[in-house]
Amino acid sequence: MYNRYFLLFLHMSRLLAFFLLTAFFYRAQAQEVMLPVDLRQHNLTEYNASFFNAAFALNRNNPQSVALWTRWQWQVVDGDPTTIFLNYTRKLNPTSSISGGFFQHNTGIFLNTGGVLNYAYAYEFSSDTRFGVGANLFGFSRSLADDRTFIDPQIQLPNTGGDTSFVMQLSPGMFFQWKKMTVGLSAENLFDYNFTTSERDSGPESRRYLASLSYDYGIGGDGNSIIRPTVYYKTFSNLDDQIGANVLYSTDRYWGQAGYNNFYGVSVGAGGRLFKKVSLGALMEFATDSSLEDTDPTFEVVLAYHIGLQFEKEKTPEEVKEEELAEAEMENIAKEKEKAEKEAASLKEKELEAEKLRKEQEEKLRQDQIEAEEKANNLEALRKVRMRDSLNALSNEKGKRKEQAIAAQKRIDSINRSKEREKLASLKRRRDSLDRAKALTEKIAPEVVENEKVTVAANEKYEEVATEDGLQPGFYLIANVFGTKKYYDAFMKDLQRKGLDPKSFLRNLNKYNYVYLKRYNTMSEARKARDSKFGGRYPDKTWIFRVVGE
Repeated sequence: MYNRYFLLFLHMSRLLAFFLLTAFFYRAQAQEVMLPVDLRQHNLTEYNASFFNAAFALNRNNPQSVALWTRWQWQVVDGDPTTIFLNYTRKLNPTSSISGGFFQHNTGIFLNTGGVLNYAYAYEFSSDTRFGVGANLFGFSRSLADDRTFIDPQIQLPNTGGDTSFVMQLSPGMFFQWKKMTVGLSAENLFDYNFTTSERDSGPESRRYLASLSYDYGIGGDGNSIIRPTVYYKTFSNLDDQIGANVLYSTDRYWGQAGYNNFYGVSVGAGGRLFKKVSLGALMEFATDSSLEDTDPTFEVVLAYHIGLQFEKEKTPEEVKEEELAEAEMENIAKEKEKAEKEAASLKEKELEAEKLRKEQEEKLRQDQIEAEEKANNLEALRKVRMRDSLNALSNEKGKRKEQAIAAQKRIDSINRSKEREKLASLKRRRDSLDRAKALTEKIAPEVVENEKVTVAANEKYEEVATEDGLQPGFYLIANVFGTKKYYDAFMKDLQRKGLDPKSFLRNLNKYNYVYLKRYNTMSEARKARDSKFGGRYPDKTWIFRVVGE
């Protein structure tokens, strides 16, 4: 028996080594990509699933156990954003559980290090229906991760109150389970407070919500092997929402999973359970988004130790007796089913005989109807001949009237075309006059822009260049600057949804996209638009960029 487990351990060791070697062979220099600050927990299916939804600690953390999950984002250990979660889960009773652990999360800009406490409770409405609630309470210190991440000067970072701040965050979750279907809903940062700055750590616009739907298909006869497909939807503010799916195949000895996330890409993973105590697994994720095409694969590892037998539960005498009674009941049901099937077969034969008699009667009735219709058709044919002769005479008369109407319409059309030509000529003369006046105005306006002298006020954001390819001289009211096309497109769509008409230009000096709300001929006009928040239509910060001209 132990030889079999030893061989299984060797097989899992080789599988883990294969994942590690594949990960480092794929390693390449990746471009810096701005990530959402979420926990990136979308691949958690069994162990540490309380990170996915706090209420899932009841049935997907395999209590009682100690589990470690770590994710190396884009495969560079301690270089790119990384998440580590070490958690202990204990079931208090069949309807409640508690857990606590340590976590470290690198968002790409900040490093969050601290602990998390979890409590979950389930209400049993019936044998098929449950409703569960839970909450994760995070307490962590936050500091800058490193200085290698590019920060756009127009992007306002949260007020950390110094190099390090302490934050507490509450993440509630719930699920509704009906038979084998489970619907989940959680809020990753519904409540938070920064004790260093003595204020809320984020605003309502920064909330992140996660909804999921899964279904468990039981396979085999042991009741512990399942296939669980899951779909989920995660919302962000000012970023694209995440949509994904994964499929878990889980047995007492091993598991495998595959998934897809529209931002992070395709994932595949596997793991094994050794000696009914230890679980070890690994997962790789390959980016498919065009903006992440140069990034390396992401690598995840799961390691868990089970306190007590988790995969095979020893049956009590009461459970054995219940199974025997259930088997006897199943035999009785099988006999009753066989008897019912025989009765149903006899009834089916009688129904077939009755159906045959009914069809014979319908066929006789149909033949009688055909004979009656033939007689009626003969009379109808005679009537149609007489009607056709009458219609032919009437058609000839209508033809003559139609020719007369066509001739009259042609005369009317000729008169209308003459009037239209005269109208178009008049409109062309007016348009030419307006175009000449507009050209004269545009010729004069740049001279006013080029000759204006600007005195920059204290603390006023202002930049001036002599020329810029493709730009008309003037004062541009800048709303934001982007170096990444994905977030530039999202920002433009957001302004358009608000009813604005934003425009942009690509600056040759730094290859950034500058988004502006409007161009003005004078500095006073631009300042007035800036100070009035663009007439109250754009509440965020703006600044002025001037093109002087030749």
